[in-house]
Amino acid sequence: MMLEDQITWNRRKSYLLLFFVPLILLALIFVSGRIFVPRASPFLILAAGSGISVLYVLYSYFRSDEMILRVVGAQKADEEKYKQLYDLMEGLSISSGTPMPELYVQEKKEINAFATGRKPEDGKVCVTKGALEKLEKDELEGVLAHELAHIKNHDILFMTVAVALIGMISILSEILLHSMFFGGDDEAPPWAIGVGIALAILAPISARMVQLAMSRKREYLADASGAKMTRYPDGLADALEKISNQHSKMEVNKAVSHLYFSNPFGSGKSLMSTHPPIEERIKRLREM
Repeated sequence: MMLEDQITWNRRKSYLLLFFVPLILLALIFVSGRIFVPRASPFLILAAGSGISVLYVLYSYFRSDEMILRVVGAQKADEEKYKQLYDLMEGLSISSGTPMPELYVQEKKEINAFATGRKPEDGKVCVTKGALEKLEKDELEGVLAHELAHIKNHDILFMTVAVALIGMISILSEILLHSMFFGGDDEAPPWAIGVGIALAILAPISARMVQLAMSRKREYLADASGAKMTRYPDGLADALEKISNQHSKMEVNKAVSHLYFSNPFGSGKSLMSTHPPIEERIKRLREM
């Protein structure tokens, strides 16, 4: 399958996967309503819960990039101080036909980077100080191309919506699970209590698995797309090798760890990792 076909297929699969996450959320809303307000109309419960969820997702969608950059402590990259960074990204943007993203720097000694934003027109790329200091020019270009590929392939849109929905599921599950210790309404049907406990435990796990299914494939495609931009896969592979030899883990908020070029907490071998194993990524790039 050609790279463009893989990207198109991955986008369609993401739409399908994202269809299941709202269903999980609606199930949680419905069961929660049956437990705590059993006399209320099921339609009213779903309408009110869905309305609140939509507002939450919309707020997260429009403010996600600002919140993420604030959480990681990123600062706008000075164009004179980081001239090479701007020159590399400008060249990649022109060659790929993608709008030039805003550039940010994070004060971290480890090598890493991430992209955020809602669409290519307002994309943002943040790189760590470690990446700027430790990577050679072709290695840094490979990392930047990978992040620009995430923007061009609309990965940032899917992941932003997915994170917002999964965040809502996690919050509601926690509320449901803890509240049931104090008992729901006496008129709550027994089936709702049993289903509520099961959903509160399984819903966040199921939603997380959907996110993982979306995330790992996107990393491989971003590697391939980035290598196609630079026409030098070894640059990106060399950057990954340097990351694999790092002996320290980044201290970052777990909520944004999936955005990074490489898993900040390790090599990506865990079944619950948002990133594929670095060794496999390097192998695929070396074989291109």
